[in-house]
Amino acid sequence: MRQLLLLAPLLLVTVGCGVVQSSEGEATDEARGVATTVGERLHGQRPRTAEEVGRFASGIDGVEVMRVTGNSTHDGDGIDVVVRTSGSAYNGWFDVEEITVLRCFAVRVSPRSEWREEPDDVDCPDSRPLTFAPPPEPPRLPYEELRTKLPRVPESGQVDEAEVRRRVAALDMDPAIRTEVKADGGRVGVLLSVKGNGYDPQDCLLGRVAPGATKVWVPARIQRMPGEGGCTIANALDPLPPPH
Repeated sequence: MRQLLLLAPLLLVTVGCGVVQSSEGEATDEARGVATTVGERLHGQRPRTAEEVGRFASGIDGVEVMRVTGNSTHDGDGIDVVVRTSGSAYNGWFDVEEITVLRCFAVRVSPRSEWREEPDDVDCPDSRPLTFAPPPEPPRLPYEELRTKLPRVPESGQVDEAEVRRRVAALDMDPAIRTEVKADGGRVGVLLSVKGNGYDPQDCLLGRVAPGATKVWVPARIQRMPGEGGCTIANALDPLPPPH
């Protein structure tokens, strides 16, 4: 009986330590879940630079970006981003407060990464979290300027392609804006566009000059998706029907 009494405190300490360890493990699992979310949000075939990966990850709630290695998601093994996240769990045996941990994980971003791939536990760097400048704003497409400058032709008149070209060329536009002008069937189409990334909607502006009708418009978002033909000179000359 005396031996059992002596063993009781030891068993209590052992069980207690197990509970503490379990609570810390639960908190770590919660932190790992946040890091897993980073991989989920970055998963896909879209090419991204290291700057884009770091900026995107740092914008996720509860995530600090500690290190980014690699140049592009599509170069070599892709990009490794080390993130620091936190997790909490309640230890009801010895403490009425939550146990909160800070943990670091390495997330691989590559076209070959698996969906919901579990990030690796790593030591947290001694450095401060990285900061990223906001992405550069795309050049503004001159909607009002184009609408004002394009010629208005009477219904009985003829459209002068050279005049349309001259007026488009006279616009004060960012060099990154690509210009295309084409005549067809007595009409002249105008396309102003910014190079897209092949995945998101492209920025473009269309214009058409025809006898009795001059129009400037931005195609619907779905038409500006890659492969939908919205940002083409053909759509300026013969507009696609509106999406349903």
